[in-house]
Amino acid sequence: MADRIRVTAPGGDYDIHISSGLLGNLSQYLPTGKVVVITNTTLSPLYGEKLIRDLPNAALVCMPDGEQFKTLDTVSKLYIDLVDAGLDRSGSVIALGGGVVGDTAGFAAATYMRGVRLIQIPTSLLSMVDSSVGGKVGVDLPQGKNLVGAFKQPDCVLIDPDVLATLPEREWRCGMGEIIKHGLLADESLLNPELWAKDRAAELVRRAVQVKVNVVQQDPYERGVRAHLNLGHTFAHAIERVSNYSWLHGEAVGVGLVAAARLSYALGLCDSALAEEVEDIVDKVGLPTRLSDLDPEALFAAMGTDKKWQAGHSRFVLLCGMCQPEIVEDVSKATVIQVLQEMVG
Repeated sequence: MADRIRVTAPGGDYDIHISSGLLGNLSQYLPTGKVVVITNTTLSPLYGEKLIRDLPNAALVCMPDGEQFKTLDTVSKLYIDLVDAGLDRSGSVIALGGGVVGDTAGFAAATYMRGVRLIQIPTSLLSMVDSSVGGKVGVDLPQGKNLVGAFKQPDCVLIDPDVLATLPEREWRCGMGEIIKHGLLADESLLNPELWAKDRAAELVRRAVQVKVNVVQQDPYERGVRAHLNLGHTFAHAIERVSNYSWLHGEAVGVGLVAAARLSYALGLCDSALAEEVEDIVDKVGLPTRLSDLDPEALFAAMGTDKKWQAGHSRFVLLCGMCQPEIVEDVSKATVIQVLQEMVG
């Protein structure tokens, strides 16, 4: 069954199409003109090469696979590849891949020739329900995640749940981290294990995408409630950076959700039952709930470059209850460190 979710966005509305087999029939969704498909070295033989054979006037560009390549150096190389492919301002970039490809190719599309059309084709569960929706694109700096970026709304988002059949189990669990986040924020049905079955992937994706769409339509430029989507992410981004990205994003989000719930309890925003429930849900999907041997002091220091912090003041998205997020500022370092220390091991 095909689903279409309409998104109202600055600069023009767009559709998110969710349909099995969609990759085999892309031409109906694409504008005319030159198309450059940007993917990574892992996905190119799986999907990229066939895609350009099926599309007239298309070229394929590959970037390396991994968060460590989500950089300005990679974007600079992509600019050269786009020029060499003959892409002009009437053409389009297709970002075919997970969150790293979507963010990096999206930023290239936003800035190449002052902006060309962008089509997002997410291939991981995480990118389907999170990074491909909402128009945020960008890259990392050594000092922190996503510190360089732009708002670039896609012309459309094309989601084919069939590609999840080739998704490694670890990547599926990572996507579940963002889905749990959406459930904690706005849709408790996403926390029901019966919905987590892979044969219900299309429904799972649709429900999770709808949560994000509802939020970003209210606040497209992250000046208010859109910040709620960062639940667990202040912790997660610090974990990724301190671990030199040996933790995948979804794994860091999972333990970040546990940390956010524990901090909420430590500050008296919720009862211990909620913190325990969040940890149990994260554990059930197979994501980590402990910090291994990461140093709490190093993690707190890494949080200092978080985009959500303002003028050096801490800023966390926490929970007052299920589906009751709240932004809390000026949380003491001692309280944060205590929560982190309890999670080491």
